[in-house]
Amino acid sequence: MVDVSQHELVPEHTVLDETEIEEVSNEYGISKTDLPKIRRTDPALPSEAEVGDVVRIVRDSRTTDKAVTYRLVIK
Repeated sequence: MVDVSQHELVPEHTVLDETEIEEVSNEYGISKTDLPKIRRTDPALPSEAEVGDVVRIVRDSRTTDKAVTYRLVIK
């Protein structure tokens, strides 16, 4: 079976620890439940991602070099 998460076109997905989640929440003035959602079954997620985790997604961008987004992992 092919591991889609390792494909060159899939952006980097990183599970955040509690300290990083708090920093993101404070920076944007939101709680983690306000974040856009991503399903646990999404093949791009790292295998260690669990429901309730927050994932940082870093994509290449033509205008800003890197575009960073955050997603809450749901069932």
